[in-house]
Amino acid sequence: MYETKAKEIVKTLTLEEKASLTSGAEMFATSCLEEKGIASVFMSDGPHGLRKQEGKQDFMGKNESVTATCFPAACCVASSFDVEVAEKLGRGLAKNCQAESVDVLLGPGINIKRSPLCGRNFEYFSEDPYLAGSMGSAYVKALQAEGIGASLKHYVANNQETRRRTSNSKVSERAMREIYLSAFEKVVKEAKPWTVMASYNKVEGTYLTENRKYLVDILRKEWGFDGMVVSDWAAVHDRIAAVKGGCALTMPGDSLHDHVIVDAVKSGALEERLLDEACEQIVALSLKAQANRKKTSYDMEEGHRLAVELAKESLVLLKNEGDLLPLDADKKVLVVGAFAEKARYQGAGSSHVNAYKVPTLQEVVGNCPNVSFVEGFGMEDSYDEKKAQEAVNAAKKADVVVVMAGLPPIMESEGFDRYTMKLPRCQNRLITELASVQKNITVVLENGGVVEMPWADEVPAIVEAYLAGEGVNEAIWSVLTGQTNPSGHLAESFPLCYEDSSAYLTWPGEGNEVTYGEDIFVGYRNYSSRKQRVRFPFGHGLSYTTFSYRDLFVERNRYVAGQTLEARVTVENTGKRAGKALVQLYVGCKKGATAINRPVRELRRFEKVSLQPGESKTVIFTLDQRCFSYWDEGAHAFRVPGGDYTIEICQDAATVLLQQEITVEDEYIASGQKYDLMTPIVDVQKHPLGKEFMEEVQPMIDAVIARMDMGKASAQMPYAEEMPKELGLLSEPLQTIKRMLPMLPEERWENLFQEMNEE
Repeated sequence: MYETKAKEIVKTLTLEEKASLTSGAEMFATSCLEEKGIASVFMSDGPHGLRKQEGKQDFMGKNESVTATCFPAACCVASSFDVEVAEKLGRGLAKNCQAESVDVLLGPGINIKRSPLCGRNFEYFSEDPYLAGSMGSAYVKALQAEGIGASLKHYVANNQETRRRTSNSKVSERAMREIYLSAFEKVVKEAKPWTVMASYNKVEGTYLTENRKYLVDILRKEWGFDGMVVSDWAAVHDRIAAVKGGCALTMPGDSLHDHVIVDAVKSGALEERLLDEACEQIVALSLKAQANRKKTSYDMEEGHRLAVELAKESLVLLKNEGDLLPLDADKKVLVVGAFAEKARYQGAGSSHVNAYKVPTLQEVVGNCPNVSFVEGFGMEDSYDEKKAQEAVNAAKKADVVVVMAGLPPIMESEGFDRYTMKLPRCQNRLITELASVQKNITVVLENGGVVEMPWADEVPAIVEAYLAGEGVNEAIWSVLTGQTNPSGHLAESFPLCYEDSSAYLTWPGEGNEVTYGEDIFVGYRNYSSRKQRVRFPFGHGLSYTTFSYRDLFVERNRYVAGQTLEARVTVENTGKRAGKALVQLYVGCKKGATAINRPVRELRRFEKVSLQPGESKTVIFTLDQRCFSYWDEGAHAFRVPGGDYTIEICQDAATVLLQQEITVEDEYIASGQKYDLMTPIVDVQKHPLGKEFMEEVQPMIDAVIARMDMGKASAQMPYAEEMPKELGLLSEPLQTIKRMLPMLPEERWENLFQEMNEE
């Protein structure tokens, strides 16, 4: 509807009017032509809270914005592993936007957490594309259902702040499709965002704002995106190239260079057809925004209650030895750390929110006589002997110590990356000293990204709060005291140290060249495949109750491309209090099982289930073809490789609870490969005619092998069952088979290759 009307309007515009539409009027508003029915569209940061600036505007969060609800950041929300939490976040943000006359919210950010040190990781959901895409899709659907457009960002392979405006991301086609594009694809297809934001960086040597392959061929033609592409702020370097590349709107305002567009059309350097397409996107967005505007008010108290609720759903109980938590009301509790007074609840940069209210932990606790506070350490990384000793002395007299630790604001922000996974030295030192005099210690972390925990084995309880929004302290105290049973799970892996991280050797690149050397093995895909020990694995999270998983049932033990496959499992609350269990389903594929190098397991489905004590529920998952596919670079398509797989119900990415083996049939997709005598047998078998040929001659091959007594040797080979199928004879070229079968006429070989190469 809007697209048709937009085409009609664009036909009435002059060349100069069209050029004026392709850049903003000011920092966050598009240009308008009111007499033509084209109203300005107001856009605003940010993904976890409205950052609308009424005075002087900027895009790095320096200047004050209107008071708004600061919801938990994406790093926290993703830990809920609950799409309903993402939906509630989207609806809450939409209400705030409507009241402030904002048409498009610049979010969510769904970039993959390639390195734990990316300075903007707090704005992103996960290291896993399926989880990121699921949370992003729910967020966008809910936001837009309320009449506020989403701007899906930052598209694509934008995984660092270092040289973010000049870097060139060098990613294999397979890794791009399976990891970095996958979440965007899911959200675009399922939620249909109004806009997509082209990122600062280059991919394959071309700025994303000029990259027609990604903005048109993939985004529009392949995925069916019908919204508007907007640049990240100041990401356009060539207005003509941007329009040609498929970036409709340059932000912020650049009216001084509108004439460049006019001159290019007149000279023939820019097809007016492409300019028209850009304008049609912009006008359609304007019409849609106008049709969805509502005059409403916003209840800040209601918003705050929602922020607290979402935080409660997202906090992760990482460790709880001896059931130290929840805290006993009769115990003397000492709270240590500056974060109790000045919480870390959001990141810095363009997503910074002028929060409605952030009660301190002291205010939340109130006048409880059993709880006392000492500072111990401040926000700066300096060890104050007097403050530290005061904390140690107080800890000796307490029954339980709660240390409020984390990363100070100066260490995490848009615009720069972290250079270490370490907490400030003063925090690590004091936690260790407290542990030497007090065995009952809980460490609560407030941070936007992964941190090292050298003291993890010295303390019995750890809670990851991430950046939990303005209700952070209310949520933390609710979890610590057992009013809320924690149900969060890590949406990213916590390696023991930075050197263990999957991208350590190649991140953030050399100069402007950023090579994604770990390829598809990002995060847990790397750690699980290598059986590498981590501090806490992806998907890890504890509860104050216990759950059991049983009766995994997969409807068939054989899968063929194009089918769906149903799997179901029963989960039971075996503890004494109500709680929420997370059911994680992975598709496993051990190394060598399919002749394709792929992770040992990948998250394919998840569901959070609320259970009373003794209650059980059966969770049903439907697996589709994509759950078994990988990106075949020869075919330039997702393809299902044949082999042995396992359907796994996991406690986390490192721990399998239940599994069932299935056999998957190989899917053939023409890839343009040319077949001859030097083609390895394993590749020949992927072609239907090649497979048929090999089945025909296999008895003759077996007879030759038997005469050579190779079969007996193979059977006696140690660990023969672990040998990958592509090793041994299957890795040999067809030439080897031909020598074994001199009885086959030359004509038979010639016909085989002719038929296989006809495609």
